[in-house]
Amino acid sequence: MSATILVRYGELALKSAPVRREFEHVLGGTILKRIGAAGLPCRLRADHGHLYVMVDRAEPAMRELQTIFGITSVSEVTETTSDPATIATALWPLADPALRPGVSFAVRARRVGNHSFSSQELARDLGAAILERWPDRGLHVDLTRPDVELTVEVRGPVTYLYLERTAGPGGLPPGVAGPVTALVDGPRGALGAYLMMKRGCRVALVTTGAGAPLVEKVLRRYSPESRVVDAPGDAETAVGALADASRADAIVLALTVDQYPAARQRWGDRVLFSPTVGLTDEEVESRWREIARHAA
Repeated sequence: MSATILVRYGELALKSAPVRREFEHVLGGTILKRIGAAGLPCRLRADHGHLYVMVDRAEPAMRELQTIFGITSVSEVTETTSDPATIATALWPLADPALRPGVSFAVRARRVGNHSFSSQELARDLGAAILERWPDRGLHVDLTRPDVELTVEVRGPVTYLYLERTAGPGGLPPGVAGPVTALVDGPRGALGAYLMMKRGCRVALVTTGAGAPLVEKVLRRYSPESRVVDAPGDAETAVGALADASRADAIVLALTVDQYPAARQRWGDRVLFSPTVGLTDEEVESRWREIARHAA
């Protein structure tokens, strides 16, 4: 395996220790399944608060990881020891192409464990070494808004170096919440389904009208395992049938406040969710565009 990708998760770390371990296990299984399905052999390891994915090719693996719920961000990292001189040597090939003449930069250092140096001392020394190594480039340090950020994470005896973070969707891993069935007939329904996926639900999808391409082009990227039923006719009947077949705990609909009483009467004892009920059409369109852009 020639590349290592650091995977961060946010909300999982707030859970109690037993719940966090279970959620980490689910997230790790999802990562292995998704990357394996893309034809990319990989290995996985973990420490407290991070997962590490070892693959032969980082770029296609990063594309998969950035659409897995539970992941807040990923970075391709250079791995080295935690000796300051060794860190500096490993940093040069990463920094060289990024530090073009005249740019500003900052070194961000973080540590976990006991070391003979502080985070501030390491960042200061590496920044000074960069200026000394390339004196003719006109580089300057800017700790507020640098053009380039070089991040050094020292975790015990191992250090990880990286330049960028690629955002993930965040939320909770697939399957840690109950199954639901969502009607997707346009951007509002698609956003509602996405928001339930983000809470860890397994979402079965009924599409109709403008909803079908939104599922195929976007939601499938985030949840390729979701069962999808096209219902060109009676969509509500299809939603009920799929909810029964998938043993859904709830149904997800794009309701307004005024529509809720009639929907409550129509669906009886079924639990109803409408995550977009408080959003304007403009807010729905804006959020959906961002989700679709991220999935592209």
